[in-house]
Amino acid sequence: MTKRFVVIDVETTGNQPLNGDKIIQIGAVVIENNEITERFSSFVNPGRQIPAFVTQLTGITEKDVINAPDFSEIAPKVLQLLDHSYFVAHNVPFDLSFIDEELTNSGYSNFSGPTIDTVELARVLLPTASGYKLSQLAQFFHIHHENPHQADSDAEVTGRLLLRLLEKLNSLPLVTCQRLQPLLKQLKSDIDQIIAEMIQYKLNHPYEDEEQYDVFNGIAYRNFSKEENSQVDYEADYATFKENITAANGLMDEKMSNYEVRSGQLKMMDLVYEAFENNSHSLIEAGTGTGKTLGYLLPASYYSKMEDKTIVISTHTVQLQQQIIENDIPMLRKVVPFSFKAAVLKGRQHYLCLRKFEQQLLDNYDDNLDNTLTKAMILIWLLETKTGDVEELNIPTKGNQFWYKVNSEGSTCLNRHCPWFGKCFYHRARRAAKEADLVITNHALLFSNAANDHQLLPSFNHAIIDEAHHLEDVVSDHFGIAIDYFTISNQLGRLGFTDGQEMMGKLATPFNETSAKTMAEKHPKFNETYKETISAFDDLFTLIHQYVRKKLLTPKSEIGRLSFRYDVTKERSSNWAAILETADLSVSKLADVLKLLRKIENHLQESENYLDAKQKGRLVDFSGLINTLETIEQSIRTLLLTHDENMVCWMEIDAKGARNATYLYAKPIDISELLADQFFAKKRSVILTSATLTISGKSFKYIVNRLGLEDFGPVTNVIDSPFSFETKAKIYIPNDIPNIKEVKLDEYIPILSRSLHKIAQKTKGRMLVLFTSYDMLRNTYIDLKTRLENEDFTLIAQGVSSGSRAKLTKNFKQNDQAILLGTSSFWEGVDIPGEDLSCIVIVRLPFSPPDNPVIAARSEKIKADGGNPFFDLSLPQAIIRFKQGFGRLIRTSSDKGAVFVFDTRIVTTRYGKNFIRSLPSVPTFQGPLDDLLENLQEWL
Repeated sequence: MTKRFVVIDVETTGNQPLNGDKIIQIGAVVIENNEITERFSSFVNPGRQIPAFVTQLTGITEKDVINAPDFSEIAPKVLQLLDHSYFVAHNVPFDLSFIDEELTNSGYSNFSGPTIDTVELARVLLPTASGYKLSQLAQFFHIHHENPHQADSDAEVTGRLLLRLLEKLNSLPLVTCQRLQPLLKQLKSDIDQIIAEMIQYKLNHPYEDEEQYDVFNGIAYRNFSKEENSQVDYEADYATFKENITAANGLMDEKMSNYEVRSGQLKMMDLVYEAFENNSHSLIEAGTGTGKTLGYLLPASYYSKMEDKTIVISTHTVQLQQQIIENDIPMLRKVVPFSFKAAVLKGRQHYLCLRKFEQQLLDNYDDNLDNTLTKAMILIWLLETKTGDVEELNIPTKGNQFWYKVNSEGSTCLNRHCPWFGKCFYHRARRAAKEADLVITNHALLFSNAANDHQLLPSFNHAIIDEAHHLEDVVSDHFGIAIDYFTISNQLGRLGFTDGQEMMGKLATPFNETSAKTMAEKHPKFNETYKETISAFDDLFTLIHQYVRKKLLTPKSEIGRLSFRYDVTKERSSNWAAILETADLSVSKLADVLKLLRKIENHLQESENYLDAKQKGRLVDFSGLINTLETIEQSIRTLLLTHDENMVCWMEIDAKGARNATYLYAKPIDISELLADQFFAKKRSVILTSATLTISGKSFKYIVNRLGLEDFGPVTNVIDSPFSFETKAKIYIPNDIPNIKEVKLDEYIPILSRSLHKIAQKTKGRMLVLFTSYDMLRNTYIDLKTRLENEDFTLIAQGVSSGSRAKLTKNFKQNDQAILLGTSSFWEGVDIPGEDLSCIVIVRLPFSPPDNPVIAARSEKIKADGGNPFFDLSLPQAIIRFKQGFGRLIRTSSDKGAVFVFDTRIVTTRYGKNFIRSLPSVPTFQGPLDDLLENLQEWL
């Protein structure tokens, strides 16, 4: 049966048809037999004024619509087009709501036919696309988009997009279509009839399109044909290797466009190679623009190949991991005169577990729209992915909960007994790492490996740690404990009652000799004990919530939580005694549940030889949950019922959250000995590099001390940035903005907001404002938003505007005259090169709050050891963070911009000069803000 699709786009006076907003332009294309057969477009007289922002967005003016027909005049044509057709739009609810409202007002019935939303369909069929706006999808398919936000152009592009999506749908293998069909029925688009016809066709024409896929248990996936990696013999000393690659007319010059010899990169290569050759640990601060990544990858690949040694390269962020494997490794392959193997290895949670995904396809009793959409996306993704790494997927935010159900976990892995073992993404990644010359991993996995007797990574003695200024915090996090009520509640909720729909209820079905009834008969106390356990934990976290509220009245953490540091040996009150009593009861009840669970597990394992793969999978999930609950029991004991002098413990609560919205944390106070003994002492050569390792005149003393490197005599070097900061950057320090400690917050915020407004007018937005307090950020956002109400600025704020750091940064880049307000995570890792960013404002010097539990505990230890907490900890940390914030400004040799520092302590205190001394040589100006802005305007 031939399908007819009518793709419609409307431009309107606003977003609310029921509140009087009207259509001002309509565009439509008709698609039959996989081609556009008809086009229609018309301006529409809305009978009301077009708002200025709509004219700015669309280019449609009053002149365009003044003589245009009313919608009632074109309604018959619209109805004729839609007759016996699919209504297609890029966001159907928006366009169809306007069409229906206009049809109603014109005396006609609403559209009642099938619809297809190309946003939803693109999400399913393009699971790795970076975004699903029409402009992004047009770029993805290289579809020319002549006039964005004009209805005729948008309808044309949406029509061409639909053709590409239907082509992709038609290319899917039969088994994928069959798996998709029940999922697509649950989505908003009426695509199920189309896919039903595709299935029927493929049943009658088998094997036409399935050679590139393998199929197992009714799931198709990209076949894992082994990629050839031809070996090339290579013999040359390091000096010759380096000369052949980096000299004029060398391999870098030949293979890289616009290649320039960078002295800093050459120095980096030599330092890395010498450290490996001499079996020494080394710290290298490499300024922005050094070419740091290739600077260490080139000697690492050479040394690995010549010495037959595995070299591990560790980054702090997954983003840098991806950048290295997707951009830098392919470039490295082009310029080195030999072949090598590189592999990425991440934590298990990044990889899809095929066994669990297969199980979830069958378990759909609690599926919501996001779960259904995510299942459909993964089915398509399996036809494309080589890695099974979630970073490739553009999962909807709420779909992340589904990912937690299907990601790989050590506690639920069947290993070689799993029917999917030979296809397992995580084990494939581990095998690839074992065979690799260069293994790209991250700090978290690196130290998980150290804590797990080196079972995760292949054996290695040489490592490069990039973004090394994060190492102390990562190690501290890794050897710490974090638990909260919601995690405990979710894990206990997974267990469920023996007569319920969760795991205990499901355990009854696979085992012939066991049923829900006999389970209850054999273990009659389970449901009662389970219920008491849930109640005890609820009481415990409610008591802690109340305790913290009484101790503190103002938010302390960056995200607005109340935080309270405690010491189990020093708390003295009846309320604390109640917490300890309830904690003891909670772990006791959980221990009783665990005893029963182990008995049930043993009982079920007796029949394991008679189970099929699905039943074994369900049993191993059960065992994994038991292990998780045992970890929870131990965590609560450690956090509330025992004491470790090298651990700092604290509680956090959401002041406006649920009565039990409570979080417990513990971290080691000092990790230097741990790092020295468990890591550096066991490796021949570890190279630590970052753009920010030194303070106060290029001293490495702070980082060497904090990481336990003193006894190893590490080699230290600074490679200055090649960028001309003297001509490309300026620092402005207004002296007419009051010290925040001298005025009340409600007095300071309007001054701050007014100053930011003045700067933004000179820089035309393009401004990143860095805060140390979320509370101050939020209050500034409210005040500044009011000031900008009638101006063409886009104001974006972390924690106020929705989305991750990456999404907020992307929105900032895409909007003209944008202002971005951010707290701690925006001080680094944000890369906005070019004219998108011309100004950074540092509101306060980034000292960590002295009452931050970890900082407070570390300060006390430094003082007890005879040191000075401010100069030995707080100041160095703040300087490194300040350097990171400053480093957001100049990302390429052509960048130019200014940094405003509103904290006058940088010039009024003796220690303030250390911040300036830690930066490259940058012209610095002090004076009234208006005078500085005049200087800025002349310079820019």
